[in-house]
Amino acid sequence: MARKVDSYRFIGGMTKRMIKTWIKMENPREIPWTPLPKPLRDCKVALLSSAAIALKTDRPFDQEGERRNPWWGDPSYRVIPRTATGEDVRLYHLHVDPTIVERDLNCLLPLQRLVELEEASEIGQVADSHYSMMGYLLQPETALRESIPAIIEHMRDEEVDGLILVPA
Repeated sequence: MARKVDSYRFIGGMTKRMIKTWIKMENPREIPWTPLPKPLRDCKVALLSSAAIALKTDRPFDQEGERRNPWWGDPSYRVIPRTATGEDVRLYHLHVDPTIVERDLNCLLPLQRLVELEEASEIGQVADSHYSMMGYLLQPETALRESIPAIIEHMRDEEVDGLILVPA
């Protein structure tokens, strides 16, 4: 029996209709696919969370802008070191319950799980740096023009082979 994924099951009413309308306005295009050039067990891997996680010592994501306009999201990003724990970070996203990260950082930035994969030789190495952005960016132009290229450059500098996207 085939199962159907309902991407809208937690969204109701007007929001659901608006998002479906916006998606229909998008011009379909080919999705780029780049196979890994080497086995995963030889790859350096980083994480990218959309939960707006930042180190407590770093600049917070802009929640005031989000409060003024719930359709807006901070297009910047933060770098989270491999050694970060739940005590080192804070979640700055009004669309995500912050107690999730307080209870277990691995729910939204699974650093410890990634280290376990490295220890089991499932991946080659955990990258030194990982990233977080604020998901729910309905106007992604700044993120696409500034934040994403900066993250890519940082990963190239660290010779990262693969990125795991962790949706919030």
